[in-house]
Amino acid sequence: MKDYHINIFWSDEDGGYIAAIPDLDACSAFGATPAEALAELERARAAWLEAARREGKPIPVPRYRPQAFRAF
Repeated sequence: MKDYHINIFWSDEDGGYIAAIPDLDACSAFGATPAEALAELERARAAWLEAARREGKPIPVPRYRPQAFRAF
């Protein structure tokens, strides 16, 4: 299985970094640093996939790709 795209961004509201996988509904994690948020997201992704398999739910194929911008 290919890797899923990951977004990491600062959240003023939460006072830290949020990491999320757009292809996996509600799969996100929080961290004080981008690296911490990513490490937490790796655990969240594993739990998300395990729960989906256990419940017999479909696992989405990685589809999301951010739009690439070209410099002119």
